[in-house]
Amino acid sequence: MRNAKILIFEPFRVDVADERLWRGEDFVRLTNKAFSVLRYLAEHPAQLVTKDALLEAVWPDTNVSEAAMTVCIRELRQALEDDAQAPQFIETVRGRGYRFIAKVTIVDRPQAQQKADTAGGPTPGFAPRSPQSPVVRPAPLVGREIELARLHQWFDTALEGVRRVGFIIGEAGIGKTTLVDAFLAQVESEGALWIGHGQCVDQYGTGEAYLPLLEALGRMCRGPQGGQLLALLRRQAPSWLVQMPALHSETERAALQQQAESGATQARMLRELAEAVEQLTAERPLLLVLEDLHWSDASTLAWLAYVARRRETARLLVLATYRPVEAIVTAHPLRSLTHELRGRGQCEELLLDYLSEDAVAAYLAGRCPGREIPAGLAHMLHQRTDGNPLFLVTLVNTLVREGKFVEGTAGWELPEGLEAMAVDVPDSLRQLIELHLDQVRPEDQTILEAASVAGAEFSAAAVAAGVELDAESVEARCEALARRAQFVQALGTEAWPDGTVAARYRFLHALHQEVLYNRIPAGQRMRWHRRIGMRLEAAHGGKAREIAAELAEHFVRGRNAPRAVQYMLHAGENARQRSAYQEAIAHLTRGIGMLGQLPDTVERARQEVDLQTNLGLTYMAAKGYATPEVGTAYARARALCQQMDDAPKLPRVLGGLWIYHLGRAELSTAREMAEQMLQLGQKNQDPAILGQAYHGLGQVLFAAGEFAPAKEHLEQAFALFTRQLLSSPDAISSVQDGRVISLGFLAFSLWHLGYPDQAYQKAQEALTLARELSHPFTLAYGLFFVAAVHGYRGEHARVHQPNEEMLALSLEHGFPVFVAGGTIVRILMLLAQGKVEIAAGIAQIRQSIDTFRATGAVSGHPMLLAVLAELQAGAGQVEEGLASLSEAQATVDRTGERRYDSMLSHIQGKLLLGQTSRRKKADDQREKAAEAETCFTRAVDVARQQKAKSLELQAVLSLSRLWLQQGRRDEARGLLAEVYGWFTEGFDTADLKAAKALLEELTPRGGKPPPRRKR
Repeated sequence: MRNAKILIFEPFRVDVADERLWRGEDFVRLTNKAFSVLRYLAEHPAQLVTKDALLEAVWPDTNVSEAAMTVCIRELRQALEDDAQAPQFIETVRGRGYRFIAKVTIVDRPQAQQKADTAGGPTPGFAPRSPQSPVVRPAPLVGREIELARLHQWFDTALEGVRRVGFIIGEAGIGKTTLVDAFLAQVESEGALWIGHGQCVDQYGTGEAYLPLLEALGRMCRGPQGGQLLALLRRQAPSWLVQMPALHSETERAALQQQAESGATQARMLRELAEAVEQLTAERPLLLVLEDLHWSDASTLAWLAYVARRRETARLLVLATYRPVEAIVTAHPLRSLTHELRGRGQCEELLLDYLSEDAVAAYLAGRCPGREIPAGLAHMLHQRTDGNPLFLVTLVNTLVREGKFVEGTAGWELPEGLEAMAVDVPDSLRQLIELHLDQVRPEDQTILEAASVAGAEFSAAAVAAGVELDAESVEARCEALARRAQFVQALGTEAWPDGTVAARYRFLHALHQEVLYNRIPAGQRMRWHRRIGMRLEAAHGGKAREIAAELAEHFVRGRNAPRAVQYMLHAGENARQRSAYQEAIAHLTRGIGMLGQLPDTVERARQEVDLQTNLGLTYMAAKGYATPEVGTAYARARALCQQMDDAPKLPRVLGGLWIYHLGRAELSTAREMAEQMLQLGQKNQDPAILGQAYHGLGQVLFAAGEFAPAKEHLEQAFALFTRQLLSSPDAISSVQDGRVISLGFLAFSLWHLGYPDQAYQKAQEALTLARELSHPFTLAYGLFFVAAVHGYRGEHARVHQPNEEMLALSLEHGFPVFVAGGTIVRILMLLAQGKVEIAAGIAQIRQSIDTFRATGAVSGHPMLLAVLAELQAGAGQVEEGLASLSEAQATVDRTGERRYDSMLSHIQGKLLLGQTSRRKKADDQREKAAEAETCFTRAVDVARQQKAKSLELQAVLSLSRLWLQQGRRDEARGLLAEVYGWFTEGFDTADLKAAKALLEELTPRGGKPPPRRKR
């Protein structure tokens, strides 16, 4: 037996008779043509095999282009894990052909195996082609020469460093994928490049954030140069790498998870991958293919838009395919995205039209080289298929299989005649697919239908669970279908976490899956979804949450509401971790909607609490702490907790409500939430709850201007948080560290109470601790505390560095509150340096205030208005400044945010004094001075009531200066000496220096120096 041999090139062996490639004990799947190419090359080791010789050997009597050969070489390199730039097996001889460079040993097959083959016993999992089956040969790509040239133009531009995003548009079956594959085959042979491929999925793709991008990255990381990409993602894009758990160990994943979650926002994820791509393409260009974007999730589109708009150099070409009708019917955001990018010149579009009759004739000529084509056949096929490529190819294949289009002695013949054949041709592609399915054996139809339920790509093990057969039988049938190119193609093997290893396949075209899925009776479809979902859940065990969106869809369609709700929750959590807030909200809202299908039990109420609290967290991240949706979600969760008396879940709910109401400056309600947490913590003696309660009360009391009790509560919170950390390393939030926040607000309280040095010390401790942690959000808080305390102390030159670091960090990670605050401080510093005109500064701060208001937040609003008021006064707009202060005071009176009371009265007095210099009449000046004195006096009184010695000192300084101008020197000296004498620290700060200088001015020559309080 001439073919009874095995070709060995370590670690692979080629079984020629069985037409199989093995790596050790593992079977490596190849298409028929790729296997033939490998066999021919391996049978001629170390020899130059020209392209013509290879075409003649593998495609005899068939008119195909070199693209078909290149596709096979690419498939082989992927199967052999061979690198075209540093080959171990197949070397490209540019412009001439290929050389198999590995050492090949040829041995005879074991005799027992030869006997088994002779007896006709098929190898398990392999179904050989029936000798009677007609050969359906591949055909060249025809009618797309102009389109191919257009893709090459885009690629040439990308090679020059000008990124290109191209949309290939057309209806189902028009040849979008075929065109892309032909283009890939051509450009891959031209030199080294990265190729990424991602597919959007109909059943759950819209809810799985970044699905095609993660798929493309995963495939590239598993490729020959995957180590390089993994290292780059580890450095540049940890938020992405953590989403691909199969690519790293559990230990590494935990570290990546902490690093990613500490500052994961959508802005950060978009930027991380965009910058990683730019760095990746500095060495080799990247061709990224994203198929079927009409089923895409919103986050993928957001990344695509972000990349298209960037101006940095990148040798990047993105080719994205979609069906326009599908996008329009479903109102998919893809249409608005392409319209916007096209209007800005940031994308290209290529609309694929039907093939012409000449192209149909060229296709037939390519299918039947050297044979005459019956007259009228091309016209009939074009008329019936409208030139739809998939319809045309499928129809011709059907005619060949049915013997209606055969190779005769004189050429190609139509035994039944053109007219008779035309009568039997279906009117649509879907009808033809149905007809084709009817010709498949019933058991294969069942397997294909179950596969359509499993997905566009599927595992034989999942299908086996659906039809309740053993996986080996299903794999054998799928393999037979794939080898005959019927409906599916092989994709290699897939291993599940439980150790299951099975073959993986994909449908040749999405329409095949759609037609199969729609023909399944509703009851059967439901049962298959349920079985496949249960099998996937069992196989993934503790890792089932990683495929939550897929499982949720199976259980939704399988009418298993309890599991559907459970995985909707997990899918929402997964999406939120990717900062894909739109998808997270959709999953969580859908899960809440499905709860009505469950019996009204305590367990259902607990599930809704989890869904609502996660929804509240997601809205916080997406829209801000104070947005109404946050309050609605947490209020519902609280009502449910009270209804079922669920104490364990209540602290988390109360914490969410506390944040929401504090952000809206609804202090009485926020205080109520914190006090309830305190009661729960005291009842259960739980340090975690107690720490959060004291922390919450401390911030509420600080906002209310009760600085002394705020200090006590924040000190207790810090001690509890520290004790909790020592006993439980996981107790501290991964988003912000409670110790840092408590120290920071403790620093603020200390400054207000008159301890500026202690305030600076606590702020520095907070920043030092924040730098030790891998928490960008916590670090932003630490920098904010230090910058603010420098500002309180009048050290304006020292504000710049921490503020700029905070602003850069917040812009990088997407922290809008810190971005707004940092931007305002930067504007104020630029104004002080004369680098920004005051009118422009006022306009920018107005814009920041409007943005702030849009989030629903109120806390901190009076401070922004006070800053605006002082700028307006500086620009001569005193009346406008007073109006801004009036609005700020009204907000304080409404909310009870009394920490601003003294400050607002003080600023109002300064603005009124500013008016006196602009008035000519003495009576008017005296009137305004009297009004200013009233404001200063009120500011002093409020500060004394709040024990806010630093605010008291500031107001007393202004009042003393006014009295000095009025000749009331002794009154001024007495008042200022009293408050100055209270202080025991901070004498190098601006306010205390100013107080000392003014006291010296007020003290007669030879008088006593200003006193200091001894304590």
